[in-house]
Amino acid sequence: MPTPLGEPAAPPETTAPGTATALLNAYRPGTDRFLSSPHRTLLARGTRAEVPYDERPLTRRVRSVLAERRAAGEPEPLVAGSVPFAPDAPAVLAVPESVRWAPALRHDPLIALPPPAPAHTDWRIREEPAAERYTEAVAAAVARMRAGELRKAVLARTLELTSPHRPDLPGLLARLAHRDPAGYTFAVPSGSGRTLVGASPELLVSRSGGQLLANPLAGTAPRSADLAEDVQRAAALLESAKDLDEHALVVDAVREALAPYCTRLDIPERPTLVRTAALWHLSTTATGTLADPSVCALELALALHPTPAVCGTPTGPARQLIADAEPFDRGAYTGVVGWQDAEGDGEWVVAIRCAEAEENTLRLFAGAGVVAGSSPAAETAETTAKFRTMLGAVGAAR
Repeated sequence: MPTPLGEPAAPPETTAPGTATALLNAYRPGTDRFLSSPHRTLLARGTRAEVPYDERPLTRRVRSVLAERRAAGEPEPLVAGSVPFAPDAPAVLAVPESVRWAPALRHDPLIALPPPAPAHTDWRIREEPAAERYTEAVAAAVARMRAGELRKAVLARTLELTSPHRPDLPGLLARLAHRDPAGYTFAVPSGSGRTLVGASPELLVSRSGGQLLANPLAGTAPRSADLAEDVQRAAALLESAKDLDEHALVVDAVREALAPYCTRLDIPERPTLVRTAALWHLSTTATGTLADPSVCALELALALHPTPAVCGTPTGPARQLIADAEPFDRGAYTGVVGWQDAEGDGEWVVAIRCAEAEENTLRLFAGAGVVAGSSPAAETAETTAKFRTMLGAVGAAR
């Protein structure tokens, strides 16, 4: 089993070269679930039991399946997979046939080697909605916020990539992991014949024993190849009233959702910065001690999901605005991806910077947080910047 959450799976100097990258290279689409974090790497192979979709709460269904597997003789069963954005859509969670753990990819020296280049780059790209329509939708949302209907909504758009060739999902996963080995990289089945693959910067929540950790992100600026300009953009983000307000909405929601579960909840007053290869983000790390150690990681994740970072606030009006403005079904995008064991420990990540693969199609997703002070053009540009992670990984950079 992995080491306690929030601690490195092994010190860098004791990590054997190739231990973590071997799991990355062994990933097989369709049957495997791969999840890497700054602390550990997981390859779950095959399906021994699926979590059913019925009227019971999801946490109860997960506990029941894990209890059944333990009663059947599995000493350390876990579930892994994804929970969608829509509250009434089925989760795709399963107990795998086998589980392999390794230290974090960032501690494996072989992650520094270049990944395989995309085998095919002949993608045909269709926007949904087109950038100008998205800008108009943001402007309409800003008007509603200034009228007092709601405080924030996250509006998304997609790029549909089609090719004569099926996507090389192992290669795509490898390029994402090599690009940001300290982030959260995943590839999991998301439905019949579909796979969700991505590299998220955002931990929703993790639980280890009686301790929890959450790391909400909100407020974004694109990186620059010029060092001086990159530093200026980071500094400007830290002082941006619009982005700080957007971030505060998310942090307040995290505090409100987690406080009832905790005897102690520590949340810094001001955010810090985290960076990916393409973006700067405002970040806050919350830590807490559970009042009831039987509360599992998935229960905490569902208490938080969806945060204002991916939906908006108030949640009901934001969901309705999203339904009205977005001409597509989000599916697993802005849901959660992760794992949980029979003890209730687990790690759940926000499903962003991702794509869903089905046959010869990849659907990429990107969204931006819209508040009363938003510039529609700037929010459109933010989604364009967020697409770069996946576009670069599939060889379709624009």
